[in-house]
Amino acid sequence: MATVAVSQVKLGDKLYQDVLTPLGSVLFHKGKVITPRELEILMAFLVPTVVIDSGDKREESEAVAEKSSDLKESNVKSALSEQYDRTVQLLKRVFNDVVSGSNIPILDIRTQLEALLQHINEYKILTFSPNTIHNDEYLHHKSVMSAMSCFMLAQWIGLPKKDWMQAALAGLLHDIGNAKIDKAILNKPTTLTQVESEEMKRHTVLGYQVLKNVTAINEGVKLAALQHHERVDGSGYPLGVVSDKIHPYAKLVAISDIFNAMTMKRTYRKANSPYLVLEQILKDSFGKLEPAYVQTFIERVTQFHNGTVVKLNDERIGEIVFSDRNHPTRPWVSVNGNIVNLVNERQLYIEEIVTNIETNK
Repeated sequence: MATVAVSQVKLGDKLYQDVLTPLGSVLFHKGKVITPRELEILMAFLVPTVVIDSGDKREESEAVAEKSSDLKESNVKSALSEQYDRTVQLLKRVFNDVVSGSNIPILDIRTQLEALLQHINEYKILTFSPNTIHNDEYLHHKSVMSAMSCFMLAQWIGLPKKDWMQAALAGLLHDIGNAKIDKAILNKPTTLTQVESEEMKRHTVLGYQVLKNVTAINEGVKLAALQHHERVDGSGYPLGVVSDKIHPYAKLVAISDIFNAMTMKRTYRKANSPYLVLEQILKDSFGKLEPAYVQTFIERVTQFHNGTVVKLNDERIGEIVFSDRNHPTRPWVSVNGNIVNLVNERQLYIEEIVTNIETNK
């Protein structure tokens, strides 16, 4: 290894150590190969020196290894997608069982959920998007994504391991009461009337009634169905209870439910920017959602997204190069070689996360 001034770094050099920003955040991880883009960012951050791997370069073998890694990642992602689709289809059947009055196949649900969660490390909350969402499958997709989000959030906030699967079940089954709501109301693309809105709110109580006698799920899962629209200041429904009366699972589901509902594309509206949704959730943490849970959720879902290609609200395409730990929803974006600091340029925000687009680097 060798410590080298940034001005002396050569294209193709490989970092031997992580490169940190002046604030202590990781700018580039160990093993990163320097390209013109990396060199430009190092200079933009006024990094004086970096530690370079001075060993022999084996570009061909590294390229083969990278290709193999990409292939492996693709296979894992396809496995995640396959299990995700199976879970959606199972949940559709469960909703139909509720309509017909049949017993909920809880063993089948747990088995399939376990198969899905085997691939949870590949689930990226900010960037995951199902291929196709039909309007009548919206609730099923939202529930499966909420199951995965709740499983991860339960770990992030430090719940015991025994709670992780139950939290996932809470996310998966929280909207089960909607199976008993008129589909014309559920799928209505325009604003609900007051009567329809009151009918829709009944799904919380109906969901608890559906789950209350189901064995193999704990009381927290049942309460999540009842309480996921309650708010910590008592302004929610159906009972208007305050924070200390709301089960932790319900608080997890509330965050996951809002995020997934607002970032999913519908037939009558486009998906909202995940970064704007996170900002809205942060605002709601003051009196509406559990503040500590929200803070943890935002910090964790915005980690390690350097390199993500995004579109700004002015239609420019760029790449996230740095996330400020104090402003995780407003990262720095490199657009055609220029750094756009969204913390300072408040009129700009990330409109959407883009895939399969090459930026001009």
